[in-house]
Amino acid sequence: MFLRNFPNYVEKFSQDDFVAKKNFKLTVLSFFFIVVIAIYIIKLYSLQIIHGGEYRNQSAKISSTVTKIPAQRGEIFDRHADKPLVVNSESFSVSVTPGEIPEGMYDTVILKLANFLGVTKNSIDMKIPSNLRRTYSIVEIKGNVAFETICNIAENITDLPGISWGSKPVRNYSVTGSMSHILGYVGNITNEELKLLYNHGYTSNSIIGKTGIERQYDSLLQGTPGTESRTIDARGRILSEIPKIVPPKSGNNIILTIDNSIQALAEKALGNRVGAVVVLQPATGEVLALVSYPYFDANMFSLDNYATEYDKLANDPNKPLLNRAVNAAYPPASTFKTIMATAMLNEKVYPSSKKIECEGELEYGGRVFHCHIKKPGHGWLDLKNALAQSCDVYFWIIGRDYLGVDRISSFAKEFGYGESLEFDLPAQSKGFVPTAQWKERRFHEKWAGGDTLNMSIGQGFTEVTPMHVADMMAMVCNKGKIYKPHLLKEVRDSVTNEIIMENKPEVLHSSTVTPEVWKEVQEGLRYTITDGTPAYPMHNKVVQLAGKTGTAEVNGYGKDHWHSWMVAYGPYDAPPEQQIVIATIVEAVNTWEWWAPYATNIIFQGIFANQTYEESIEALGFKYLLKMYGRME
Repeated sequence: MFLRNFPNYVEKFSQDDFVAKKNFKLTVLSFFFIVVIAIYIIKLYSLQIIHGGEYRNQSAKISSTVTKIPAQRGEIFDRHADKPLVVNSESFSVSVTPGEIPEGMYDTVILKLANFLGVTKNSIDMKIPSNLRRTYSIVEIKGNVAFETICNIAENITDLPGISWGSKPVRNYSVTGSMSHILGYVGNITNEELKLLYNHGYTSNSIIGKTGIERQYDSLLQGTPGTESRTIDARGRILSEIPKIVPPKSGNNIILTIDNSIQALAEKALGNRVGAVVVLQPATGEVLALVSYPYFDANMFSLDNYATEYDKLANDPNKPLLNRAVNAAYPPASTFKTIMATAMLNEKVYPSSKKIECEGELEYGGRVFHCHIKKPGHGWLDLKNALAQSCDVYFWIIGRDYLGVDRISSFAKEFGYGESLEFDLPAQSKGFVPTAQWKERRFHEKWAGGDTLNMSIGQGFTEVTPMHVADMMAMVCNKGKIYKPHLLKEVRDSVTNEIIMENKPEVLHSSTVTPEVWKEVQEGLRYTITDGTPAYPMHNKVVQLAGKTGTAEVNGYGKDHWHSWMVAYGPYDAPPEQQIVIATIVEAVNTWEWWAPYATNIIFQGIFANQTYEESIEALGFKYLLKMYGRME
């Protein structure tokens, strides 16, 4: 029976198994679809609800164009913070939106625009390459465009589709002359600069400081640009009528240590002589004046033809772009004898009261070295009189026989020579202090006694800037300290005038010289003014002065050409907080007139008698020098 019905059982079992398998597959497939739909629902929920705001913002960014609104640069003031030295003047820039120019009219429109702007069509084509000519990107063509030119473009705007203009501030320097070396100037950012500054918020349209304070503190002056955003289509055409604007934030204002009246006084005192003047507060390192002649007008860099003017300055043999106060290095000449006297006293190598005879020359190594007073020389001199008469023979013997090159070099560096000033301008010279090892490496020659003789009177390989010399005398005033010289006094908010940062005095160099030594050096420098070589040009009834002259021989100049130095401080009997140091150099390119001490005294007179340049020369009895030396300003 079973065997007879077996085929039926097999058939029924096969049918049941097939149905079961079919149901299982449908169940799995249904589960899969449910899972997929659930994932999609969760994802949609995440996109629209959880992260909806984030993606909507991204979408808005993708479909909007953002135009930078330039921020006003901060203004720059002198120490009194009453009148700005640098302001922002309103000007205009002209731009092109290539996609708005009808097809086939590009060359015609650009040629007309070029004629209005006074530029070549090719210069505009270079700013709008072929791959940008159907886009709606805004390309700035020219800045600092006159209002009259904007009016002409506006009157012909129907013939100039795609052309627009906007306000763009231009830097205006209300005080130029020697102040231009301090303030510097601004210009368009270069590709090389952009590579370095891109991550700091700069763009290809940024205006940045190129030299001076404008460059040194560019990040403080820059401000934060604003934005103007509009909705656009895929081709970049503007769709929204009302823009979304984030206003710009103006840069900070900078207050300098410079006193504009002292700057003008020092500038006139130096006159049209190639050289430099530094006026320094020794107790703080604040620079009250920094003059370098010849100078330039920083406003020329906002002119269209500034490249031509720049070439003239760059090719001028007197180098008006060079800030001689901190960038040019000179032999310190007899001002170096201040360091020699300090070293001699501190090292106790020779008694200051013991005399050395000067016969007007010194024979050494088969060569005769002549003192500036030839036969019969200065006679017998102690240290005080050797400083006052600036006797070379005295300091030759002290340097060669008692100090030696190593100790002289060491003391020079203790005064900051051959070291960075850490001054807050972008470029400056360290100067140079030689050593015996340096000469052997550099020239493959042994240091000779004649090298020590030259070094002992500030000649030879030693080089310093006028700022180094001012710092050297500041160390004498402070009895062993040099404060970092600086131009930045304060940083203030341009809107509220709130002080954001105040520059505090910072020690740059300290000395181990004893107070007794400093006192004797100060007395020697005072005696130099009252009874020494500069007694007449440095005579002053208003303020007691102390200081040292210097006359440097320079190769390459003819007869009657030497660098003329004067470095002095006053009032002599006042604490450092009330003193001022002045260092002046007149280069050998000028015919010799020994002008540095006269100029220095005029500046002291003007500062402490509160007089103008004209009043100062009248009070000092220097008016006759106008006829003797010609124009002095």
